[in-house]
Amino acid sequence: MRVLIVAVGSRGDVAPFTGLGTALRAAGHGVTIAGYRMFADLVTGCGLGFWPLPGDPRLLEAARWQRGAAGPAGAARLVGLIRDHMREVHAGILAAARGNADVLLLAGMSSIGGYHIAEGLGLPSMGLGLQPVYPTRAFPPSIVTARSLGRWGNLAAGKALVVTGAPALAGPVRELRAELGLPRLGTYDAVFRRQDAGRWPGLCGFSPAVVPRPADWRDGLEVVGYWWPEWPASWSPPAELQSFLDAGPPPVFTGFGSMTPPGADRLSDLAAAAGRMAGVRMVIQAGQAGLAKAGEPAHDSVVIGEVPHDWLFPRMAAVVHHAGAGTAAAGLRAGVPAVSVPVIGDQPFWAARLAALGTGPRPIPYQRLSASALAAAIRDAVTRPSYRARAQVLAGRLAGEDGAAPVVEMLNRLPN
Repeated sequence: MRVLIVAVGSRGDVAPFTGLGTALRAAGHGVTIAGYRMFADLVTGCGLGFWPLPGDPRLLEAARWQRGAAGPAGAARLVGLIRDHMREVHAGILAAARGNADVLLLAGMSSIGGYHIAEGLGLPSMGLGLQPVYPTRAFPPSIVTARSLGRWGNLAAGKALVVTGAPALAGPVRELRAELGLPRLGTYDAVFRRQDAGRWPGLCGFSPAVVPRPADWRDGLEVVGYWWPEWPASWSPPAELQSFLDAGPPPVFTGFGSMTPPGADRLSDLAAAAGRMAGVRMVIQAGQAGLAKAGEPAHDSVVIGEVPHDWLFPRMAAVVHHAGAGTAAAGLRAGVPAVSVPVIGDQPFWAARLAALGTGPRPIPYQRLSASALAAAIRDAVTRPSYRARAQVLAGRLAGEDGAAPVVEMLNRLPN
């Protein structure tokens, strides 16, 4: 069966599907991932097909920072950015799906229009999620806040997000349905209600040990376990990094992935200062923020480019990160304490989960980040045994899960 996985977003929104795609290929399916062109090498290096979609996540990220993106107002602005970008993404998904796919697996915002493309082309489809986005009493909307509003408040906030987003997103969907010759739908049917009414399957790629499936979710929504990123078999660690790791005790990782927040130019000096104050060696990942030029070592530290977290994190004393879904998961998988510095979107939600699970100290919001605060959190993370003990218990739980297996099972039930 020809499987098209559509993953629209940053590297963290694409990388998990290289692992899922590899598992589907091993099960006998042909797999293509559609994403932004900048991730072509990431996908093809894992032996998977790639289809370029129009757009660049760096432009969306820059616009999001320029307009602000904290709390409900930020979520509303984010919806507006997605709406403006949806038309060209829809065109790209439609071109990829026509004649090239037997089933669509739709991740993130691609599910909004991709569901209707599948309907128009007569293809089976399912949603894939890296965050819990469906309204529930169990916790607040993950892209809005990490603070519980109470059972009824959480549910009301989730439904309010739907009410806020639907009018902005319905226009591009209606245009798409008209192009496909499908009947016109009302605002909420076009964006959310039709999927819910049809019990459209939505599989969430995170562990129930980290976020249990809410009891009030409808049938068809499941939490299946993480989809771990794949890396090319030819990868080997840079010699400078290996030498640094061999030369002393386990260091502390610091990286912010694809984040480019205001003031990112200060993070290199801040991280190095925090490492000196905490008395630890550091591995600093340059990332999209460009914390430092990769390969230029600072005092008792090394600066790196992209390195597989599943190789690097088990060698760390602790990991400092922005609490993106994938990076937070990688730290848990490695069984190491986490110092979370959430920046935007769903990151405060994951940071709060890590603290609640007992795998690290309380998060430091990026707006309050200082060298002294970071140093104190690092010292706490590397000296309190309970953090590592709890992280290793969770690592054992994750090792027993197979998030790809339910996807394979669902595909195997489809008619060939």
